[in-house]
Amino acid sequence: MNADVRLSAERPNADAIEVDASKEATMQNSIFMIILWLVCGVATVIAAVLASRSRQARYVGRAAVGVLFIVGGALLHVVNLATGGDYAGFADPSHFAWVAHTWNAVVVPNHILFIGLLAVFEATAGVLTISGGRKTQLGYLAVIAFYLALWLFGWIETAWVLIMLPAMLLLLRAERCAATGHPGGAPSPALRHA
Repeated sequence: MNADVRLSAERPNADAIEVDASKEATMQNSIFMIILWLVCGVATVIAAVLASRSRQARYVGRAAVGVLFIVGGALLHVVNLATGGDYAGFADPSHFAWVAHTWNAVVVPNHILFIGLLAVFEATAGVLTISGGRKTQLGYLAVIAFYLALWLFGWIETAWVLIMLPAMLLLLRAERCAATGHPGGAPSPALRHA
């Protein structure tokens, strides 16, 4: 086996793993999932912009992120696994050859384990985001960590992350300010008198 690790989008032909397109995860190509992701994404961005001034916007943000990760993430993976999806082609559009190679060598042969763990992670993050208080903040941190890894898998994912990451940071900031009772990022009383 060739240990070629390149930082280009080229794929080594000698190490190519055969992909059975019929087993590739396809639920994410359904119009329902695409609409769900877009609606949740737009709602998240709008809520993030308004979250520092509006409790309702924070609640909409929680709901949008929660639905995105529970239904658009965890449930999607469970359905894909139950219908025989193996995620073999998921990393093919990645920016780096090592990502696709590692995915095909590690995740694809053990897709039930790794995608199952991903579904548990996404469901947990989604439930935490809708829970309120510090749990919401922890959920947002999990979502941010997820997005920091997602960009590696291709240009569509990178574009999504570039839109959603700032929104998630705004939502997290709004939740932290609401928890401390200092809306809009106003300085704490101790700092105002310094």
